[in-house]
Amino acid sequence: MTGKFPSNFLWGGATAANQLEGGFDLGGKGMSTADMVKFVPRTISKGANTETIPYEEVQQILEGNRSDENYPKRRGVDFYHHYKEDIALFAEMGFSVFRMSINWARIFPNGDESTPNESGLKFYDDVFDELHKYNIEPLVTLSHYEMPINLAVKYNGWESRDLIAIFENYAKTVFTRYKDKVKYWIPINEINMILHLPYTGGGIFIEKCENELQTIFQSLHHQMVASAKVTKIARDINPEFRIGSMVGMAYYYPKSNHPDDVLAAQSGNRVNYFFFDILSKGTYPEYAWAYFKKNNITLVIEEDDLDILKENTVDFNSFSYYYSLCAGSKDEESSLVAFVPERGYDEFHPRKVRNENLNVTDWGFQIDPVGLRIAINEVWDRYHKPIIISENGLGTYDKLTEDNRVHDQYRIQYIKEHLMEMKQCLDEGVDLIGYTSWGPIDIVSAGTTEMSKRYGFIYVDLDDYGHGTYRRYRKDSFYWYKEVIRTQGESLFR
Repeated sequence: MTGKFPSNFLWGGATAANQLEGGFDLGGKGMSTADMVKFVPRTISKGANTETIPYEEVQQILEGNRSDENYPKRRGVDFYHHYKEDIALFAEMGFSVFRMSINWARIFPNGDESTPNESGLKFYDDVFDELHKYNIEPLVTLSHYEMPINLAVKYNGWESRDLIAIFENYAKTVFTRYKDKVKYWIPINEINMILHLPYTGGGIFIEKCENELQTIFQSLHHQMVASAKVTKIARDINPEFRIGSMVGMAYYYPKSNHPDDVLAAQSGNRVNYFFFDILSKGTYPEYAWAYFKKNNITLVIEEDDLDILKENTVDFNSFSYYYSLCAGSKDEESSLVAFVPERGYDEFHPRKVRNENLNVTDWGFQIDPVGLRIAINEVWDRYHKPIIISENGLGTYDKLTEDNRVHDQYRIQYIKEHLMEMKQCLDEGVDLIGYTSWGPIDIVSAGTTEMSKRYGFIYVDLDDYGHGTYRRYRKDSFYWYKEVIRTQGESLFR
């Protein structure tokens, strides 16, 4: 296999404001849910996700009683002050797209104000102008694992239907402000994550919920309706806008050819399709209604909700892909350390087991480039809408040498193998339009708040405790990715 990617293919990288920006108390920004997430040393967390923040602890933080603790997402890697330098580095690599998010609390500090924060709007004006200076297209997520903390405390996040109108006001504000600067938008990042991480994905304090499953699926319904409504708003403001889905994708294999294992894998993959079906087809799949009935989940659906979903589907599908998963039967013990914690086992929470055919990263992610090809084909075959791989990358330890280099051949190999599988999909007719690798510059980990888990082509001199110069250094992968982009992927096959 040889050849180039299409000349209009979007090459770039992806970040999230709460992991990148810093400046948490500057420019009129309010506190967000991500600002509450403290660092837990790996020796204690063992790499597990540390996102569950008790309501009582948030109250203590807001009262100033825990100010001496380490909150890495408040500092990020200080893109707030380094954005010109960072964007210049992205341009040096040849980016044609940069996926980023707007920090909701920078625009509406409490979330439910009627008037936006002009300083926050101006900051993103400056960022978009800098991107356009280098002909880099912004791909912007409205809510990426954060919301103003006031919305979580006051409304319990997306559990309240009030958030739909609040989110509409936020979206209308930024769509109007940036209607001539941004074309590609994603309303909510990895919208499926609310199933596993309700606080991160939905601003929900589970201890305040009477019925966890009921709350999660009702909150998700509110997110879906809000996403559809802001899609309509976007098209009314600028018909040239392109709105996309964003799902955290992990394709499931059966542990064996035993029918129970195959059925478990099918259930896992149906969970992925559940979200794509609503966003891309505008309908809840039949098996979802059966699941709701079985589990006594009664969604409160207003009269026009289902019509709104049906009439305002996305223009393209995007998804993150880091690993595949393996589903075992109900009698097998779960044995996979991965980003998403177990929350009991049923059709929407399959039992994950180790796939012995695959190597794993230092953080327990199973490395499977072919799984990306399978996932792309599945999404294309079901929906026939353009696809962007909006996150993919290798998070691992990097070592800065005495001459300020990082020799990360392991990252080059990981991304190369995934890109080659993407090229196979293109050759087979898939309308694959872009790739934004996760963390083109080192940022704070979403799940574990570590800096030591690095994804970037650019090394940032900063450790888990905020010590360092914040200086940026090009890794070996920086020059490699630059050549991939320059040759439109042809260098992958040399």
